[in-house]
Amino acid sequence: MMSAREAHGSHRPPARARWTRTLGVALLAWALATAWGSVVQTQWNLHELLAFGVEVPAALRWRTTAEDLLGFGPVYGGIVAAGGVPAGLAAAWFARRWPAGRSAWFALAGAVGLVAAVRAVDAVAPMPAFIDATRHLPGLASMAAGAALAGLLLGRVTAAR
Repeated sequence: MMSAREAHGSHRPPARARWTRTLGVALLAWALATAWGSVVQTQWNLHELLAFGVEVPAALRWRTTAEDLLGFGPVYGGIVAAGGVPAGLAAAWFARRWPAGRSAWFALAGAVGLVAAVRAVDAVAPMPAFIDATRHLPGLASMAAGAALAGLLLGRVTAAR
């Protein structure tokens, strides 16, 4: 005898498959936010050198960006995760209650989680700002935009079909 779900042709993957997919998308979103922020802070710092009359040719920009992705990227990835995990859980809670706003909840959570994590690191770092690009609103907003985009990706891809 067929269940009502089978009779209507709807199929929901088993819980383990859903968790695996969600984790995979979450890791992709984390990598996106991490790479975005690392590139933004690198380009921000290189741009600041221009004010001092330092020439920064394209080849140096590319090399420095790659080096920062490998060197700073893992550190920044920890900051992204520290803010993103609790913010993502909060977004999931809100999205269950107000599903029409799912994408907005996750995008907002990405940005807010990143800002909170960056400011928490700044509070314990010995220098005024651990990441120079986040010292002022335009740089912080540029980095938060990557986390918001990652949250949007997570919210949209993991939405129930």
